[in-house]
Amino acid sequence: MVTAEYRENVRHWHETSDHEAPKGPNGFACLVLVNLNTKERAELCPLSPSGTFDASSRERAALLFREQGSDNAHAISPRLLDVLYNIQEHFHAGEVRLLSGYRSPWEGNSNHGKGRAADIVVPGTTDDATASHARSLGYIGVGIYPTSHFVHVDVREASYFWVDASAPGRPHRERGILANVAKDSDAKALERGVRRTFGPSIGHDATAWLAARQPAPSSVGAASASDDPPAEEVPVGPAEDSESSEDGRD
Repeated sequence: MVTAEYRENVRHWHETSDHEAPKGPNGFACLVLVNLNTKERAELCPLSPSGTFDASSRERAALLFREQGSDNAHAISPRLLDVLYNIQEHFHAGEVRLLSGYRSPWEGNSNHGKGRAADIVVPGTTDDATASHARSLGYIGVGIYPTSHFVHVDVREASYFWVDASAPGRPHRERGILANVAKDSDAKALERGVRRTFGPSIGHDATAWLAARQPAPSSVGAASASDDPPAEEVPVGPAEDSESSEDGRD
């Protein structure tokens, strides 16, 4: 059941941003990420028109993506940041709003637990439009949640698309869709020179920075074949999307 409070949250998540993304020193628009749980904001300036973010920006992204409640953090896939930047620029959005980023491995094989996934809303844009564009990027997982009202995006070695009509906190009702579109998207991405290197390793500098800010080494999540924690640990966010493998969700 979707509560009145959740519906009000959804309305705010999708409200149009009243500002444009700021420009970096090189004149490129910055990727603006807003964490809807903590209200934190990060402006990440790319090195090229298509993205590419330096170690300092990746460190800040990892901090903003940290798990709600535990504060566990994980290095974020550089290509995931490029995908989010592409989405922001395609829709001329002032920011990308993050509902869920890193989640400590639970059971399964979630990309959230590898720093490769984000549950997002693009202000002023419908979830259908966001998902449709994301599917065109290749080597990507795209899940649309029409009842919970967000879009899941992740980076992976073969695209997979799905729709899940489950309500927040309820069992999944995932259904794979558009398999032929997924194959075509990957073929076109290969032609564009997109590489299937999506791991969370982003350099010793960022990884060491994350380790240093944690109270113990175990607090920094490592890539794992485990799935996500229960959705209740994300106060204003969506139901967990416990995508189980590279062939399925997340």
